Amino acid sequence: MLDTHGNRLTYFGHSAFSITTPSGQVALFDPWVMTNPVCPESLKKVARLDAIFISHGHSDHLGDVLALAKQHKPQLVAIFETCLWLESKGCGELTRPMSKGGAQKIGDFDVTMTHAFHSNSIEDAGKRIYAGEPAGYVVRLPGGFTVYHAGDTAIFGDMKIIGELYKPDLALLPIGDLYTMGPREAAYAIRLLGVQHVVPMHYATFPVLTGTAEALRQETRDIAGLEIHALKPGEHLG
Repeated sequence: MLDTHGNRLTYFGHSAFSITTPSGQVALFDPWVMTNPVCPESLKKVARLDAIFISHGHSDHLGDVLALAKQHKPQLVAIFETCLWLESKGCGELTRPMSKGGAQKIGDFDVTMTHAFHSNSIEDAGKRIYAGEPAGYVVRLPGGFTVYHAGDTAIFGDMKIIGELYKPDLALLPIGDLYTMGPREAAYAIRLLGVQHVVPMHYATFPVLTGTAEALRQETRDIAGLEIHALKPGEHLG
């Protein structure tokens, strides 16, 4: 059974999640919220937001960041070049740029940026803007609970280092295939990470994302003690 130490993870659909700490601070991963077709209406009005962690600049991840930043004034965490774009949009006082391997503390959230294998650009007024490299995040929460959000990524061997160095209690892993890992690759990633609790993400949003939670379960049926938490949008852990 997963002990979140009083922290709550809520799934908004696709790759968007919120984390609420025991003190009430709220962070969003990949804030595709109001315009996300699978996000429940009940979650589209965000009451509080202290931080946003952006894995990369594609529209299904960068999402509604500008609207949310204007409304709530959260700290905006992203790789340097993505932060430069956010600053060009009037968010300069909010950005907290970082790069891979670096760490910083944002309120209740101790965050380390990790590698991800994908691409990264922002569509802006009909042009594609270079947005730096894509990333993942390890976030250490009050009580010692640690979450790894892999972002959009292929499998890579250094996931073993992420597992050994940061020891995440929970991994949020893409399984949709085509643009990210599919279930077969995600199953291997679970072995590299050595995690016992996994939430699949980046699947079922669009027909082209064909990976399923059931396929991931089949690929990992030999891993003793593993729990696949296939959350539906609106469901939570903790």
